[in-house]
Amino acid sequence: MVRKKGKPIRNLKNNTLQILTARVESLEREERERIRATEGNQQRQNNSNSNNGKKVRPKKHICHVCDKAFAARNALDIHMLVHNGLKPFKCHVCEYACNTSGALVTHLRVHSGEKPYKCHVCDEAFAQSSHLTSHLRVHSGEKPFKCHVCEYACSTSFGLTSHLRVHSGEKPFKCHVCEKAFAQSGDLTKHLRVHSGEKPYKCHVCEYACTTSGYLKTHLRVHSGEKPYKCDTCDEAYASNQSLSHHKRASQH
Repeated sequence: MVRKKGKPIRNLKNNTLQILTARVESLEREERERIRATEGNQQRQNNSNSNNGKKVRPKKHICHVCDKAFAARNALDIHMLVHNGLKPFKCHVCEYACNTSGALVTHLRVHSGEKPYKCHVCDEAFAQSSHLTSHLRVHSGEKPFKCHVCEYACSTSFGLTSHLRVHSGEKPFKCHVCEKAFAQSGDLTKHLRVHSGEKPYKCHVCEYACTTSGYLKTHLRVHSGEKPYKCDTCDEAYASNQSLSHHKRASQH
């Protein structure tokens, strides 16, 4: 049998060569990408080690109002909104406005009900990562915020700020009706119900309603019969600490 033409054989060789060439180039690309990935991971690791070991990006952008320093110009620009009072980020649902897009995103969860930060211990969820961080200390028992006057320690900076008013006597929360002042905003909220007559805490057994959750908790002991406050002199027990104090004064224990 005689082949009439050799062209098909040359085409076959050419096709095979092209396939092999393409395969080699593909392997070379994969190897280059692997090397780049390895070098990138090493660079990130080196950067991490540098940061952990003392090399920190210089903060050369200084606020002319409070001297706070920032590593990036845009961070300084955002900070300046604190001083000039501008709040360009506005909620489309209510009148809330703030100076950063991040704060607005967090605020919008008030309306959406979204709570993306979940506790891995008890499944409680939060709208803000900082609230989850504070909550986790309930499980760990960590109390990193310590009073410099007494031995008080707590799990949040807010809690420490409130506590320090015990020592300073500061009462920044003032009633607009009677001008009574309080150290904590929660105490002012409770007090305002004296003027408004609001009683949001309602008993599920009877028609009793009151102004604070503490009062409701004490009232519920009427139904449960619980008396956790015990006299250390006699065997009497009471549903509230106030009743125990009255007993001690009356009996002169």
